[in-house]
Amino acid sequence: MGFESLNDREKKILKALIDHYINTAEPVASGMLSRNYDIRLSAASIRNTLKELEEMGYVAQPHTSAGRVPTAQGYRDYVDNLLTPKQLTQVEKDYIAQKITAEYAEIDHLLSQTSRVLGKLSKQLGVTLTAKFDSAVLTRLELIPVAEKRLMVVLVIRSGLVKSILFEVQSDLPDLAINETAQVLNERLCGLTLGEIKRTIRDRVTDTNMGDPKLIRLFVEGPGEIWDFPADERIHFSGTSDLFRQPEFRNPRDMAEMVQFIEDRGAVHELLTSTGGTEGIAISIGYKYEKGGSDRLSFLSTSYDMGGVKGVVGIIGPTRMEYSKLVSLVDYTAGLLSQVFSE
Repeated sequence: MGFESLNDREKKILKALIDHYINTAEPVASGMLSRNYDIRLSAASIRNTLKELEEMGYVAQPHTSAGRVPTAQGYRDYVDNLLTPKQLTQVEKDYIAQKITAEYAEIDHLLSQTSRVLGKLSKQLGVTLTAKFDSAVLTRLELIPVAEKRLMVVLVIRSGLVKSILFEVQSDLPDLAINETAQVLNERLCGLTLGEIKRTIRDRVTDTNMGDPKLIRLFVEGPGEIWDFPADERIHFSGTSDLFRQPEFRNPRDMAEMVQFIEDRGAVHELLTSTGGTEGIAISIGYKYEKGGSDRLSFLSTSYDMGGVKGVVGIIGPTRMEYSKLVSLVDYTAGLLSQVFSE
């Protein structure tokens, strides 16, 4: 049975139960819903409805004498069909802007600060993944003599980001040779992605009669980091202290599993990239971490834009998270981050 088969009463009770459970982390009884929510049904009628929802897989009863808790399916239909995002307050918006808007900030610092903001405001684990610069497009390359036998290489990609590298050259090069080399490299490489350049540069520039052959060979055979931006696909996260205060981690074993997951960079990277390229907010519920066995994690994420190159911002935490507030938090933060990079 799908969500469309639920009647209005069942939808209202399911929403009330999940809202209450998110706030309290305690199994929800029918009497609690009857007393605290505008359902206008007796506790007995609510109890019967909860039994129906349990049979359909939306809620579960941890113990026979306990109330009920949402299942992964319950959360899934809740966020897809019943969720009403809560708007951020102006104070929260101002705080985010103050923390991640700066006159100048290095990429890693800015993304690390963003993860701290998300962690602090969500009380979960705030995470950011830098843009994958292999897909960034080179727009300009400059060669600038800066000292005897030293040459600065400046790369500019379409987003406006700039990388500079100092090279030692074997001998002083005349300005004509430097300018011709820069001209050849710009003519043959600009408009390509950094990934394409790394894979094909040998075929693209070794047949030229212009420029200095030794200098061109330096770009072809030199260190691979010429075409790598240092922040490429780096993960930042923050908020572990607040996360571990959540009731889900009172059990030392559950906390240990979460620590193991956080320390497993490969698993975190897999989770962050699982929704790569998704437009809008993506919410993954019941993530299965194979090594730890936990399937009680949720991941709420969206992409930010760096001149056409996409990175990821998001929040990781237990399935019992305040989705209505966090949707707005992640969306606003990603939009502001994209704005900062565009400027």
